[in-house]
Amino acid sequence: MNTKSYFFQSFAIVALALVAFIGFKQILPDKIFSDSKLDSKNILIDSLLLESVAQDSLSLDDDSIAESERKLNQQKIVFDETEGIEFPAETFEDYKGYQYLISFYEKLYQLEKNPQNKVRIAYYGDSMTDGDLIVQDVRANYQERFGGNGVGFVSITSESAASRGSVKSTYSKNWKTQSYLNVKRPTSPFGVNGHVFFANDKSNSTWVQYEAGLNKFSTSLDNATLFYGHSAKTGKVNFIIGKDTIKKSLSPNNLVNTLKVSSGSLKAFKANFVQADSIPIYGFNFDNGAGVHVDNFSQRGNSGLPISMFNADVMRAFNNSLKYDLIILHYGTNVLNYGTKNYSWYEKGMTKTVNKIKESFPGVSILIISTADKSTKYDMEMKTDSAVVPLMKAQKHYALETQAGFVNLYTLMGGDGSMIKWVDEAPAKANKDYTHFNQRGAKAIGNLLYGQLNKGYEEYKKLREKRDAEGTKPKPVRRAKPDSVSVTTDSL
Repeated sequence: MNTKSYFFQSFAIVALALVAFIGFKQILPDKIFSDSKLDSKNILIDSLLLESVAQDSLSLDDDSIAESERKLNQQKIVFDETEGIEFPAETFEDYKGYQYLISFYEKLYQLEKNPQNKVRIAYYGDSMTDGDLIVQDVRANYQERFGGNGVGFVSITSESAASRGSVKSTYSKNWKTQSYLNVKRPTSPFGVNGHVFFANDKSNSTWVQYEAGLNKFSTSLDNATLFYGHSAKTGKVNFIIGKDTIKKSLSPNNLVNTLKVSSGSLKAFKANFVQADSIPIYGFNFDNGAGVHVDNFSQRGNSGLPISMFNADVMRAFNNSLKYDLIILHYGTNVLNYGTKNYSWYEKGMTKTVNKIKESFPGVSILIISTADKSTKYDMEMKTDSAVVPLMKAQKHYALETQAGFVNLYTLMGGDGSMIKWVDEAPAKANKDYTHFNQRGAKAIGNLLYGQLNKGYEEYKKLREKRDAEGTKPKPVRRAKPDSVSVTTDSL
């Protein structure tokens, strides 16, 4: 074949491919070819989300989804009594599920009566809570009212370490990191933060350094405690505090082990890991042992689905030390961009995730926070993304099905078109990507979230006081059954 003939054949193949692409584009959803510009340089998408989208073959049409939604909206959600307390019936449209936060509210009630008690919250999220945004404001609100000092659990390394103000951390570059975002079979089980770290210290020192932040209630590192996993080999860690060096041994005998750096308050310290390359390291916890503490487990690009890969035994071991009372799941940002309005596949996956949490943290209350509003350009005009409401309803549905509390962040921030206002109105409370909040907006969202949770708590106290005044004998504690809620279970 001569060069000229080869050139024309190649040109013909390219031309045919281009024609096929143009034709195929016409039948694809518009969102795949959105006019909005996305900075994808640092965007990560967890592998489970990609697999779920790829394997999704469900084809509910719009009429089926609308009919299912209509039936659900017509039915009242009636709750089973728990400890003699029953919140009023709700509708699906206004569902908040305070009934399923009763165990958390009771812990707050006991803390309010006895300030030496402790309440702990794990806040799992994506880039919305990166750098402790939103979470630090939820934490500050709780600590302002109920007491508590410290930022809680902090990972060894983090993408947002440089931008986080509530605690400052730096670390050596030779840490080996495995994340539940992109590793299915880690060398050792993931920690409660969804990560596991290894100190590759054979040739160079592997270290991490923490310094207390400037935020109120986090100006010291209280009771600094290292969490690490199981290994057949031991290791050492040298803690450098000011001019002093404290040498300690790592004894990785259990699934989860702890080592206290100091029982007092520190402003800063450095940890050098020596001959510890085979030991899974998870992070440090900082709290003063009383009041409310909120751990931020944010991960950019996360859909929430990777939590289903947690090792339940390891999580229970973490819980034996940390003792969680509420677990918050705040996701959605990374689930909106797949050209679909049918999120039954995500509903199914997140139901599995919530059930894994129930298995891993027995008796814990669970709160689902929906996607916020997001704007996309349609016909040269910014509007609420067409996938926002369908995703929000799917999130509400699996919250109801798994007996979790629910915050509709979309309506809480203003509903349709609200992100445009948060971006364009001065002073701006969100970024020009019309997706993420800036610090001002994050603080506002944190206050809104706390406000809804606190409203439920105040209602709980009234119901509790009424129960006690009437002398109602609480029924035996039992886990509510799925059929205790009179709603349909069709996917939306």
